Amino acid sequence: MPQSDNANRYRLEVLMSAPRNRWLVLLAVMLAFIPVVIDMTILHIAVPSLTLALGATGTEILWIIDIYPLVMAGLLVPMGTLADRIGHRRMLLTGLAVFLVASATAAFAPSAAALIGARVFLAIGAAMIMPNILAIIRQSFEDEKERGIAFGLWGTVGAAGAAIGPLTGGFLLEHFWWGSVFLVNVPIMLLVWPLAYFTVPRTAPQGRGRWSIGQVLVLIAGLIATVYAIKSGFKPSGDLLVTFASLAAGLALLGWFARQQMRSRQPMLDLGLFARPAITMGIVMAIVVSGALAGVELTIAQELQFVVGHSPLQAGLFMMPLVAATAIGGPIAGYITATLGLRPVASLSLLVAGASLAGLGLSDFHNPGWEVIALMAVLGLALSIGLTASSIAIMSGAPAEKAGAAGALESTGYELGAGLGISIFGVLLSSVYANAIRIPAVLAGRVEAGAANSIGETMIAAERLGADGELLIQAGRAAFSDAHGIVLLTAAAIIALLAVVVFLALRNHRAANASAAAH
Repeated sequence: MPQSDNANRYRLEVLMSAPRNRWLVLLAVMLAFIPVVIDMTILHIAVPSLTLALGATGTEILWIIDIYPLVMAGLLVPMGTLADRIGHRRMLLTGLAVFLVASATAAFAPSAAALIGARVFLAIGAAMIMPNILAIIRQSFEDEKERGIAFGLWGTVGAAGAAIGPLTGGFLLEHFWWGSVFLVNVPIMLLVWPLAYFTVPRTAPQGRGRWSIGQVLVLIAGLIATVYAIKSGFKPSGDLLVTFASLAAGLALLGWFARQQMRSRQPMLDLGLFARPAITMGIVMAIVVSGALAGVELTIAQELQFVVGHSPLQAGLFMMPLVAATAIGGPIAGYITATLGLRPVASLSLLVAGASLAGLGLSDFHNPGWEVIALMAVLGLALSIGLTASSIAIMSGAPAEKAGAAGALESTGYELGAGLGISIFGVLLSSVYANAIRIPAVLAGRVEAGAANSIGETMIAAERLGADGELLIQAGRAAFSDAHGIVLLTAAAIIALLAVVVFLALRNHRAANASAAAH
């Protein structure tokens, strides 16, 4: 009987993973991709609920949110190399199982520290999933036209998933407790795992890249130390000695990792790809644009809930124009880039995004008119086109034999950008807020010392004051509105500057492509 069961299972696997069922394979990997990308942004809308439920400080909230993309960014390249060595199917199934267990653990975390730890394991599972999705799509679709459709759907799902995260979080928080934003992953993974098991074909591992756990740990430690230095450097009360020591350690570790890759004949990360301007600019765009999108979503979500007084669901619905526009930007970008060229599309999309952010920074969210809705939609469309343009720049600039390495760099840029964006914009927001808040004189001596560090901590302190807490809440809301505007205007200036840099750096892009095609 066991032999008969095994034979039946084998026949089922062969039937479902046959070439004619490649679209089932695409469905499986898309379903696996959705929770991973939604988890990048779903917590943005949950910040107020997390802050109050766990009593988390502003620094703890930032780590809860950005430890996920930061650890994932450090693991994507090594996990991709490991998957080449042991098989994409095996790595994908293992990653799905890790992500499932980590999601359940995060949902019931009793403290901010426990939730940070659970998010680390979520990142490990996500890093095991992400590199295999593109590889499996590439292997499953031999026809170039079908493969293009499949990759287009992947890009659309990625952009829409990241954008719809706040709406999903808002809906769940409206009806359930904060842990539901993690627990929702469990039924999805229970569906995806057997679907992937039976549809994703078995392929022989072909990778030869060197994989070293020591180098992996060095890369992650270097990234986290560098980001910690950025965090502490922006704090008004930050220790300069700790900041410089952390920055020096982080850069030293990253420098050592880069040296090891340059000396290796089979590196985990081929740094020679950065010699191509299109790839370098594509990665810079991926980092800056994904960072701006994550940071801006986090800022607006807090403004809508803490200041305007929206519920999580109302805040998610308010951001729907951004969600809808982001979802359609990818296919539009592919068409207009083929028509107009990468350089004008990339630089113009960034310029439009910068202008939209500036408009939102000057807008009143208490009385939003059609102008705010239009600005949100234009911002989502422009950032989505910018992200797709960065992907086109990276993949078009890489030789065919290094497409896998370029894809890993692209994914790393997105994840690192999201983590850095949340860190930099979050710390900038806290810094400006701390300088802007004015504690009412009647509350002098009654307000905790850390109440001015973030609006979340202000709200917690206000609850403890009872009826007099309303005065502190009003002071916090006024300060956050000022800080919110400054952060959005800063993001606008950074993206506008990047538009100019991209326009200049890609001035020879068409000529370089034509020369490569001729040879």
